Amino acid sequence: MKKRRRLSLNQKRMLMGYIFILPWLIGFIYFYVRSIAMTIQLSFSELVMDILQGGYSLTAVGFENYRHAFLVHGSFNQILTTSILGIIIDIPMIIMFSLFMAMLLNRKFRGRALIRVVFFLPIIMASDAIAASLELSAQMMSGGITSTSTITENVTGAVNIDFFIDMFITLGIPFRAMSYVVGVVMRINAVIAASGVQIIIFLAALQAIPGSLYEVADIEGATGYETFWKVTFPLMMPHIITNIVYTVVDSFTRSYVVTLAYDTAFTSFNYGLSSVFSIVSTLITLLILFAVVAVIQKRTFYYT
Repeated sequence: MKKRRRLSLNQKRMLMGYIFILPWLIGFIYFYVRSIAMTIQLSFSELVMDILQGGYSLTAVGFENYRHAFLVHGSFNQILTTSILGIIIDIPMIIMFSLFMAMLLNRKFRGRALIRVVFFLPIIMASDAIAASLELSAQMMSGGITSTSTITENVTGAVNIDFFIDMFITLGIPFRAMSYVVGVVMRINAVIAASGVQIIIFLAALQAIPGSLYEVADIEGATGYETFWKVTFPLMMPHIITNIVYTVVDSFTRSYVVTLAYDTAFTSFNYGLSSVFSIVSTLITLLILFAVVAVIQKRTFYYT
């Protein structure tokens, strides 16, 4: 009688992982893959709605929709470039800010739970229901305390940003570095609002680091700086990859390219051109993800 082959510990873990993601995998194949296939088909076709009898018909047009998107459409190239540059600016700042805040929130102090809730509030406030309620409230109170445009103009007009830029350039700071810093400062509100989930992931990762590693570092006489770079940061690398993937996808879902694709489909009823916008933005998102993950993966340490 043949002996039954037993699975190794790693194989059991892999099997449990596949079982865990099985519901998502079924939904991904059944819903998302079908949607991608239909989107690709629409990008090479012209869709005509039959208003009288219902339904629609597709006429193959080849690469005409792609040519129209890149060579004829007035704003697609600019919106796509702006969205990509925005992501490139936001990713490092969101990751660094999230890691910094997670390390602060991981310390013991009074009111820690309240502060953690405050940093997660932007995620809650960004939901469609809350956003719609706030917009309705602003419309109902227009002309009252919500009319802050005049105040904002006065406050921002009191600070001459060009003066500080010229001063730092005079001190020898490269113009490209200054352009990046200015871009970050102009988007600081968006960076903070987009860091809620990343902070929680980093916070959970920090709490999972064994305390014995820090005890060994203290015994060996390591400074706080050395402990961070030799213990904390290497163990956070897998979670940095997770947060980068989440940040890139989240940034593109909120970008103007998605808004343009939605308006083109459901306002202009040009589903072929809208499909091109969606496919191009998705491909660029995947390229950014593959490039960033491939670079970081080589320097990632997995603690088991």
